[in-house]
Amino acid sequence: MSPSGRPRVLVLDADPRPRLGRLTGRAVVEYVSPAALAGRLPSADVLLVWDFCSDAVRRAWPGPGPRPRWVHTASAGVDHLMGPELAACDTVVTNARGIFDEPIAEYVAALVLALAKDLPRTLELQRERSWRHRESQRVAGGRAVVVGTGPIGRAVGRTLGALGIKTALVGRVARPGVHGPEDLDRLLARADWVIAAAPLTEQTRGMFDERRFGVMQPSARFVNVGRGPLVDEEALVRALRERGVAGAALDVFAHEPLPADSPLWDVPGLIVSPHMSGDTVGWRDELGAQFVELFELWAAGRPLPNVVDKKRGYVPGH
Repeated sequence: MSPSGRPRVLVLDADPRPRLGRLTGRAVVEYVSPAALAGRLPSADVLLVWDFCSDAVRRAWPGPGPRPRWVHTASAGVDHLMGPELAACDTVVTNARGIFDEPIAEYVAALVLALAKDLPRTLELQRERSWRHRESQRVAGGRAVVVGTGPIGRAVGRTLGALGIKTALVGRVARPGVHGPEDLDRLLARADWVIAAAPLTEQTRGMFDERRFGVMQPSARFVNVGRGPLVDEEALVRALRERGVAGAALDVFAHEPLPADSPLWDVPGLIVSPHMSGDTVGWRDELGAQFVELFELWAAGRPLPNVVDKKRGYVPGH
């Protein structure tokens, strides 16, 4: 607590900064760089991880002194900040659940249509001034598997369903309307589209490996909008080059930004986008407004939504 008696909100800085004007007079807001974070944590009541690509929290959390009672990250994933010390303590962690669901679902639909209709090749031929008639694939009547049953995965399933694609959801455990992990290989073997939208946990890390790409049909296409380390990228490169799968689109990567010398840039049949599937016009304002709403609940002593199960690494479903 600050000398004024108002809660001290520490913001892990990123440009542009969040709009937190509604907290004026209600909280002391301090912006901090990754290098200075460790020294300022003991004085903070709340930590807003605005720089959601940084692993500074994981590095700075261990150490002497008190720690913030609440940490909020302006992202869906929490793996970048969830070190063992944060996972073991009493600090409440929340995420930006609800902000990215529909935008990411729209982006997945765009990628599915782009791959089915061979739009990347059409644009290449246009630049070459080459008139080359081709046939494209229908999506209606196809089958999709969406791995991940949080709000993003469910929104993807609804959107693909609107395109006429029969979609199966795969989650951590089986329940009505959701398949368990034991069904994944069987579903992959029949799928035209495989969408990775799962959180990164010890169970999901590297789950799309050489064996899983081998299970898929050669005509299948793979899309990852979850977390980069869900995928063995070298195995995907081999699958694409050897035509084990027909195409892929990646919006997230094991290392970001994607290095200029990465082979992923030049793999035939692969669409690369820079972790932008959920970022629509005004998304930062939505994230800032969400944090302010959560702060109001927290300051009033009311229960917070979007509370992360720190052992599982995501917000449990209802």
